[in-house]
Amino acid sequence: MKKPKHYLFIDFEFTMPERNGRNKNFFPEIIEAGMVSVVDDVIQEEFSSFVIPVAFPKLSDRCKSFLHITQQQVDSGITFLELVDKMKEYNNGFENTVITWGNMDMRVLRQNCLQAGVDFPFQAKEIDLSMEYKRFFGDQNQTGLWKAVQEYGKEGTGKHHRALDDALTTFNIFRLVEKDKKYLEKPKPTTIGDRIDFTKLLNELA
Repeated sequence: MKKPKHYLFIDFEFTMPERNGRNKNFFPEIIEAGMVSVVDDVIQEEFSSFVIPVAFPKLSDRCKSFLHITQQQVDSGITFLELVDKMKEYNNGFENTVITWGNMDMRVLRQNCLQAGVDFPFQAKEIDLSMEYKRFFGDQNQTGLWKAVQEYGKEGTGKHHRALDDALTTFNIFRLVEKDKKYLEKPKPTTIGDRIDFTKLLNELA
């Protein structure tokens, strides 16, 4: 029996160094996770949580200012290991595809798993939707998430740089792009009205 197709739209927010970048050992850690689980184009679950960083637990002023996240919010989050366990749940019984906007989310997740000494949680095809979008529209440069949705005449969900809102916005763009792809792959058959110039025909019959 064929497994149902499961799409998991993911967005993470990360720690950021101060602008002076004095700590050469710094690496980004996930501090907020948003995930949208979709089967047959229907949302099955939305997950959102802050995540406690381990290596650099104190947020930089730059990070708090850019993401509008407080130290207290992050300190109240789940552990990274709890996040990994949550992500593993999505492997059960599905043909999985993980979709992100950009390649940073999966790169940081892999690095954080390596630092924590745990296995990467996904057995899935991975799609960077920003590259799909770039190829589909023939853009020279990669487009930002919210700029992309605005180019469709839509608005992003909630607030930009909040993980769940960005994951939901990624899902919405995915649906729009897939709809355009199907439209281009299967053009509607021409009707008799498209093939015949009725004005010309009527003139000839007059």
